[in-house]
Amino acid sequence: VGSAAPTFVNIWRTKQLEYSFRRGLMRSYKNFSICTQNALDYTCNFLQTDLSKYEKNKLLEAYSILPVFDDVEDSLKELRNFKDFKIFAFSNGLFENIKNLLIHANIYNYFDEIVSVDEVKSFKPDPKVYEYFLQKANCVSSQTWLISANPFDVIGAISADLNAIWVKRSEFDIFDPWEIKPTITIKNLTELYNVLKNRRRD
Repeated sequence: VGSAAPTFVNIWRTKQLEYSFRRGLMRSYKNFSICTQNALDYTCNFLQTDLSKYEKNKLLEAYSILPVFDDVEDSLKELRNFKDFKIFAFSNGLFENIKNLLIHANIYNYFDEIVSVDEVKSFKPDPKVYEYFLQKANCVSSQTWLISANPFDVIGAISADLNAIWVKRSEFDIFDPWEIKPTITIKNLTELYNVLKNRRRD
């Protein structure tokens, strides 16, 4: 891949999400790992990059244990000070894949539970995915906060009547210019504890 790595990664991620969106709309579910693999194949074909099966498998393995941002663990530690809060990992990925990623990042024990869309056989931002989360977490939408750097996820959550915080990690990140806006926008997770603490006072 070499110097084309940034382009390669960008196309791969874009196609991965596109395939999940399309499968959700078509009601033609394949799990997120399949979407990721299909997107990798597309990217190789598009960029005319001839990767062996072994090389593709190594990329897929690396994707499954991506490192977390530096602010994640400290933020989770702070959130644990809210004794009445429950923290969920809510993802398009498969349960075991999410669990392995959290374990690899040494943050698994901060979460109360993992909720995967796989049981719904659809993907974010399908409304039924967020409805399923509320049922699984046994909580009401008005008291539920989704935290994400993905605008499509924030928009999906708010459309399902959840609160949603957009993590705008870069000044160049753009939120979709829809009529739906984040409940709150933060620059990084170090802001999260105080933001939620202040909201609890309101």
